[in-house]
Amino acid sequence: MNGEPEVHEEFETRLKAYEGRPAAATGVGRDPVNAPMIRHWCEAMGDTNPAYTGPGAIAPPTMLQAWTMAGLSRRPERTAAYDELLGLLDESGHHAVVATDCEQEYARPLRPGDEITFDSVIESVSERKTTKLGPGYFVTTRTDVSAGGELAGTHRFRILKYAPARRPTNPTNPTKPEERRPRPVVNRDNAGFWEGVARHALLIQRCTGCGTLRFPWLPGCNSCGRPGWDTVEASGEGTVYSYVVMHHPPFPAFEPPYAVGLIELAEGVRIISNVVGVPYDKVRVGMPVRLCFRQYDDELVLPVFQGVTR
Repeated sequence: MNGEPEVHEEFETRLKAYEGRPAAATGVGRDPVNAPMIRHWCEAMGDTNPAYTGPGAIAPPTMLQAWTMAGLSRRPERTAAYDELLGLLDESGHHAVVATDCEQEYARPLRPGDEITFDSVIESVSERKTTKLGPGYFVTTRTDVSAGGELAGTHRFRILKYAPARRPTNPTNPTKPEERRPRPVVNRDNAGFWEGVARHALLIQRCTGCGTLRFPWLPGCNSCGRPGWDTVEASGEGTVYSYVVMHHPPFPAFEPPYAVGLIELAEGVRIISNVVGVPYDKVRVGMPVRLCFRQYDDELVLPVFQGVTR
């Protein structure tokens, strides 16, 4: 036991040696920045900002990563260094992986016709962390995206490589582990939403500049670009705008099949959540629903929508 800290320190030194090494081969964007892709993106996001249309249009800044993606038919070329790092973590028992978050920084707008190049490096490997999933290491890669040799933005992507924690036993059946739903990712942009959920309030952001409501929560307004905002509480009334029925194999804390709906709230914004209280095969587009909150364990509360049958 006395030697355990030294073992961790030696292992972490080996991991730290990969910092600064390439994570993927230097790449070239598959297509130049182009108006059709911008249009498709804006239509999918419901973003009507006039800055993204017409002469002199720019690409939405959040499209930064889209211009570096290889597409379905090609895979990005990971470096031997990145594969070695992941291999070390696998061999040490940290074989499970979950994507935790990404961050973007913008240096200049991208415009149709810009040719994209990008470089990806292993920016950091954290010290050993204790998480609810299990002990592990956060690995952050940084991709610098350039247009015409000039830095346009930086995309950071972070994963957790961890050793799965042993699940607590179910007190009603000690031989069966207690099944817990995955935890939502809470960050600086959405913390207020989850604080509202904890007290059974569904909060919608409202721009203090133009009054536009938005969901999910974002750091700025899609309509006018201003950062200021306050919140309004949803009435809880809505309808099923679209839905899918999940038939995936058994997974802890989930019992397929079940319905997941895109719910249009009375306030005009949409939210994805489970449709409950009616059989999954009775859910229909246009079905009225009503907000309720479900306590899944001693920590997790989620907003779901009760189907209202006529």
